[in-house]
Amino acid sequence: MARSKRMLKALEESKGELLAPKELSSIVLLDPLLCLRLLREAERAKSHRLDHETTTALAAIMQLGIDEFRTLLLSSNEIEEANAGLLEVEQRATAAAQAAQRWASGRMDLNPEEVAVAALLADAGELLLWVYEPELPQAAKEELFSGRAKRSAQAQVQACGFDFKQLTMRCAEQWKLPLLVVQLLRGVDSPRANLTRICSNTARHLLESSATTNLALASDLLEVHALMPTVSLDWVVEGLVMLPDERKAELIVIANELLARKRET
Repeated sequence: MARSKRMLKALEESKGELLAPKELSSIVLLDPLLCLRLLREAERAKSHRLDHETTTALAAIMQLGIDEFRTLLLSSNEIEEANAGLLEVEQRATAAAQAAQRWASGRMDLNPEEVAVAALLADAGELLLWVYEPELPQAAKEELFSGRAKRSAQAQVQACGFDFKQLTMRCAEQWKLPLLVVQLLRGVDSPRANLTRICSNTARHLLESSATTNLALASDLLEVHALMPTVSLDWVVEGLVMLPDERKAELIVIANELLARKRET
């Protein structure tokens, strides 16, 4: 995204010096395409002597070095920001990553950024389609809005012959992304993978505007709470940093009502 280059230059001008790797990683976690390119480059540059995977933006930057990362970012082609479909998926990805970073810390996760990276890349297949073959995701959207499909994955299969999650997984495997990231992208089989999936669902619901959006979001929050029962629902809701306080208050009420119903049954 063009804004990533602007952020880099603005931060460097404000400090008057090269940024630290941690500051650079904060730029990456707001740009799924940059994150994808960074992980691929780190994989290509990885020494055979390394006995561990590069699973976070911070680790990838430290592996490549600050100068090489700056070159990678500043030499990258910029995405056409008039592409509304792409911007929607990109916004969803960054919202998922922000929630993942917050919620993973509530589970006392040893490395919340790994979950954040997986959440950021969970819709990479759809994002790439909007870049290179936008007529495909557009056809899937039209299929869904027409009512011929009830869910996004069904619409994608009917319109394109495959669902976009399959494309994400295929790309991750072909590009040899870290095995841990691939496992988290699957969204099953472990609490961390489940959290990655829930963060993606939550971000999707955040950007939807329908009569059932708040109910869907409240259900997402209860799923998160089930993974970390020692924290409060209020704390979970605070992870949705992009929501105004009044919307958060509404969600807490709805989530508590759903929780009460479950306990009664």
